[in-house]
Amino acid sequence: MTTLIAEDLLLLLLDDESGDLLVDGTKLPRVIAGAVLLELAFEGYATPAGPEDEVKKGRLAIRRDDRPDDPILARTLDRIRESGSLKPEAAIEKFDTELRTAVFERVIDRGWVQESRRKVLGIFPVKAWPPVDESHEREIRRELEGVLVEGLDPRPRTAALISLLSAVDAAAKVFPGADRKVIRKRAKEIAADEWAGAAVRKAIEAINVAVVVAVMVPVVVGGGS
Repeated sequence: MTTLIAEDLLLLLLDDESGDLLVDGTKLPRVIAGAVLLELAFEGYATPAGPEDEVKKGRLAIRRDDRPDDPILARTLDRIRESGSLKPEAAIEKFDTELRTAVFERVIDRGWVQESRRKVLGIFPVKAWPPVDESHEREIRRELEGVLVEGLDPRPRTAALISLLSAVDAAAKVFPGADRKVIRKRAKEIAADEWAGAAVRKAIEAINVAVVVAVMVPVVVGGGS
């Protein structure tokens, strides 16, 4: 089974020693959902509609009649079809919890991480996902290091992964020993660069904005309450 961008993203957002999340619980499910939508765009299944489409501009338009082989992608595409035309941010809000669960189950089933539970101060239960087999993540990190630290040109899927990390300001957290400002700047440059075709480029921009909006809304609401 092909590895999804969302799986690689999740591995990177887990601390390599403790298995704790590197981003808060609000950001994680939303960026995971964004990664799944981006995968559907890469595969040509769903991208934001333009002026020439019957679907209202900016909403997700289904581009293919078949279903993806990957069950996570297939279920998500089915949900988009069932829900009618959704904006990317609405799709992220609608699917974030179930996609978070599905992607966690996938990386656990692959034997890359395991779920553990502990209590903070002996009272508050928390979960962590420490590594079991780090071989796949090491490959991802080597490629990301070449792009973010050494300045190599990224492959499209690697650039997509970096753009999602940038959307939740997590690129520097993946390489804590490197210069944070340099990593953050390089990640933003890649996110804005022309490394994908027009349709996918539009999807990437829309999904990245949708992730940022989805992450910020709970913060704004919580801050104003």
